Amino acid sequence: MDSQRQKKVSSLIQKELATLIAGDLRKGGVGNLLISVTQVRVAPDFSVAKVYLSIFPSDKAGERLEQLQGNASKIKFDLSKIVKNQLRKVPALSFYLDDSLDHIDEIDESIKNPFNPIKNKNV
Repeated sequence: MDSQRQKKVSSLIQKELATLIAGDLRKGGVGNLLISVTQVRVAPDFSVAKVYLSIFPSDKAGERLEQLQGNASKIKFDLSKIVKNQLRKVPALSFYLDDSLDHIDEIDESIKNPFNPIKNKNV
């Protein structure tokens, strides 16, 4: 169970990272790419923050995730400049892929399938 402080720090990091990543994508001129920060989990000692990202289109998600992980120190530095008045120390960032939307799509496709096991119980 996360403490109230962990929740506040997670929320702050999520909000500022989303703004930072969106701004970097616009500056870089990257088109047809959407990166959403879906969740941030901060360790109890505030040393590490796990950042879960949803990347669309998902076919290049692994490549984009590797780029972000490689630039984690620069992203942390940029984030520290933004939140310097709220946090004394910014946790180390580690990025993970949130593929829950892919699972939802798979479930939708299996329900639309003519061989739906829910509708056709006797098959």
